[in-house]
Amino acid sequence: MTFNAKQFLSSVSTSPGVYRMLDEHSDTLYVGKAKRLKARLASYFRGQLNTKTQAMVARIADIQITVTRSETEALLLEQTLIKELRPPSNSLLRDDKSYPFIFVTDRHNYPRLEYKRARQRRDDGRYLGPYPSSGAVRESLSLMQKIFRIRNCEDSVFAHRSRPCLQHQIQRCSAPCVDYIAEEDYRRDVEHAVMCLEGKSEHVTQALTEAMEAASQDLDFEEAARFRDQIQQLRQLQQRQFVDNQNGDADIFALAQRPGALGVSVLSVRDGRMLGARHHAPKNGLDLSPETLLTEVVSQYYFGQPHNVPSEVITSHALDDSDLIAEALTQQAGKRIRVTSQVRGHRAQWQQLAMTNAEQQLASQLANHTQLTQRFAALQKALGLESMPERLECFDISHSQGEATVASCVVFDHQGPRKSDYRHFRIEGVAAGDDYAAMQQALTRRLKRVESGEAIAPDILIVDGGKGQLNMAREVLNQLGITTIILLGVAKGTTRKAGLETLFLETSDNPLPLDPASPALHLIQHIRDESHRFAIAGHRAQRDKARRTSTLQDIPGIGPKRRRELLRFFGGLQGVQKASRAELARVPGISAALAESIYLALNG
Repeated sequence: MTFNAKQFLSSVSTSPGVYRMLDEHSDTLYVGKAKRLKARLASYFRGQLNTKTQAMVARIADIQITVTRSETEALLLEQTLIKELRPPSNSLLRDDKSYPFIFVTDRHNYPRLEYKRARQRRDDGRYLGPYPSSGAVRESLSLMQKIFRIRNCEDSVFAHRSRPCLQHQIQRCSAPCVDYIAEEDYRRDVEHAVMCLEGKSEHVTQALTEAMEAASQDLDFEEAARFRDQIQQLRQLQQRQFVDNQNGDADIFALAQRPGALGVSVLSVRDGRMLGARHHAPKNGLDLSPETLLTEVVSQYYFGQPHNVPSEVITSHALDDSDLIAEALTQQAGKRIRVTSQVRGHRAQWQQLAMTNAEQQLASQLANHTQLTQRFAALQKALGLESMPERLECFDISHSQGEATVASCVVFDHQGPRKSDYRHFRIEGVAAGDDYAAMQQALTRRLKRVESGEAIAPDILIVDGGKGQLNMAREVLNQLGITTIILLGVAKGTTRKAGLETLFLETSDNPLPLDPASPALHLIQHIRDESHRFAIAGHRAQRDKARRTSTLQDIPGIGPKRRRELLRFFGGLQGVQKASRAELARVPGISAALAESIYLALNG
């Protein structure tokens, strides 16, 4: 069967990660990394490819992805998988070649950082490395040249320059060839770059902070700004890459579940390094709880087939028999095995990453074209329609005690969520907490455009709410004289559990009974959940707009001393705003709780 690229890309994450392209026999064709998975994978299906890449893409039967927290983690995982799988389309590094180094000569007044291969180091300068690949060397060189503006031209070119080159114009070189920088200052920049490559970037940051403050006191604000930019770039370089710098062997099981779909991702970590994720889609015919189902998955994973058991098994949900499973695994492995769902620190980050992968895999599963077609066909049958509906729209309301009320409109068609047609409606001029009036305003604004022919009419209009919301929608349709749209209301059950919703067709006195296992109900639940998510996202964005413009002076617990430390550490307010919670907590005097407060105040 031909790989449906459009269908696949509609559900791919925009996060960093690694992708594996598989052929029809599930053999790996290619392993790659991406800063934004969706954009990178989309580039393979745009037609502007060389002949060899086109041939590889033509063989793709499936693509498996693993989401990571950063591009650096993706790079580490990519190299691990390439060494393990040795895909035919990847360039493989052979051990019999000379090793790549970064070289700094000691025979030039203005040395440059050079790429050099050598079987052994010589006495003609400083060799930094060896590096695992030439790509790693070039990436490091590019970063150092960008931060410290070190020249990359050949000595012969350097000796005959009479004016700065393009590298100086784009802020990638300080132009020592025409004496735009003193020899002492240039050598200081080279030394700082070497220290960073040796893992001493914290010392460099401290020296740059002191230089920035000195330049500021001398009123040399342009120089101070340059130091500030270097500090911010180095802080990004110093982000803790927990996948590679934490110890521990663990398998992390995460279960994600939505109506009609279920996914389990298993993330493997050995010696602190993530080795990859595997995805499973177990059946849940008995409607077991997540805890019970995950207990069965873990048991079958280790006891049903041979697997190397790590020292720790982490799960997203507490297992029913965690002590029993731990005891059995301990006997099988001959060492103590810990099974837990309560973790902190970098283990909690592993757990969250496994959950992210499970959610991503579930989104891909729900976007499967065959499954969607079956659900639309089931809805057609349930409603007794002559033809299959083409377009569904669902509305929901979100607010916080009446504050920042937002209505959402999400659209589904046979390709799944049609996100380009999603809309938010800011509700104004209604009483706080009046959901009925809010729904009336949103529907009126939307359906007036349908009536005038400016917008496409849905085949089915779904309203998330009880009888009151449905009656309000019916009133709007009647007022506008629209009779071609089928109206469907979704009221949550008394326990608010999926599968126990009450559906109403057209009017509040006409319930529509559907079996909890019905694909038609799963489709309705899917669009309802997506509408709810989109409404909450719009509400939070509006509510937190003021927070994102907050300054440090407005944050409780931040006085002059801590504000000064924050600005010193990150090189300015912009750096503070970009910092993560973990980075903020590294600032002297900033606790984890205060870091959380700062992050929320600046980012919402």
